[in-house]
Amino acid sequence: MGVCSKCGASSLLVSSVIGYCVNCLRSLEKPVEEPHVESRSRFKLPVDTSRGRYQCSICGRGCRINDSSMGYCGYRRLQNNRLTCSTSNPRAGIGLYYYDPHPTNCVAFPVCPAITGIGYPDYALSPWGEQGYYNIAVFYGGCNMDCLYCQNWEYREMIVNSKPVLSIESLVNAVNKKTSCVCFFGGDPGPFAPHALLAAREMIDKAHRLGLRVFRVCWETNGLWNPRLLEEAVKISLKTGGIVKIDFKAWSPRVYEALCGVDEKHVELIKENIKLVAKYFSERPSPPLLVISTLLVPGYIDEYELDNMTSFIASINPEIPYVFLGFHPDYMLLDLPTTSKKHAEIAVKIARRNGLKRVYVGNTFLLGDAY
Repeated sequence: MGVCSKCGASSLLVSSVIGYCVNCLRSLEKPVEEPHVESRSRFKLPVDTSRGRYQCSICGRGCRINDSSMGYCGYRRLQNNRLTCSTSNPRAGIGLYYYDPHPTNCVAFPVCPAITGIGYPDYALSPWGEQGYYNIAVFYGGCNMDCLYCQNWEYREMIVNSKPVLSIESLVNAVNKKTSCVCFFGGDPGPFAPHALLAAREMIDKAHRLGLRVFRVCWETNGLWNPRLLEEAVKISLKTGGIVKIDFKAWSPRVYEALCGVDEKHVELIKENIKLVAKYFSERPSPPLLVISTLLVPGYIDEYELDNMTSFIASINPEIPYVFLGFHPDYMLLDLPTTSKKHAEIAVKIARRNGLKRVYVGNTFLLGDAY
């Protein structure tokens, strides 16, 4: 049971980590920074990357860093006035991969070709799904956000230790006659975009040499990308039948900042990047190129946030699939309950009222009745 530092409200839906109820949080003049200072300090990662001499443009965060220091992701560094990475090798990222058997736990599960057969025969091996085949799941050990509820928070340990090292050659070698897709996630692929794009192209070439009829390239990301590199990723997915899955975290800048450690300009870039991907949506209606997901964080992703987020997506294209995901306490947000069934029902109702035609709820096994 948390207490709002501004209005004094006591509620199960107020996190003591954030310190404010969502209504007061939206009205704050300054962002909530303390939990992110603690989060970053735990792993000796930089907190403020806005004041350095050199600007990195690899991802959308736009870090400004000084010599012998690192960007927010912990991977990009400036050494002797030259932008490099912690591996000192552009063909080596930080992360790992594993074979994920189909049907896999895909964020885009309602429209995933491997699960549903959508896109057969061009982009799926079977109209009934792809049991017996595998996704190459590429987990990057770095991110350009700092989500307090991150369910893959272990990536921070990877980036701090600069291992395991993930080579492009290992990813190419992972492609075989039983792999029908690759998904880049993490962490986030944004800070590793040059590595991921090069790997994707070489993996596609390997798939062609093996005579694979289908090899999709998918991305699961927070959307904070360099738009030029994101467009390259989109074109690869468009051609291969892959899906770009963007996790749209919140609407209000103060809520986004408190939950994820980004500022208003980053939030605006994410919205513009969603529009960028959606620009190609009609070029391949099946399977859908873009899927939006939102984690229903209790108390913070409320009706106001949901109304604005779903209205925004519907205004771009009402056919874009929208997946709501159940929250469970993790990393630093341990004092909030799991998402309630009622919360999920309200989210779906708002999305449909705003004109979205393809609305789904994932992780339904997590939904409870605490509020």
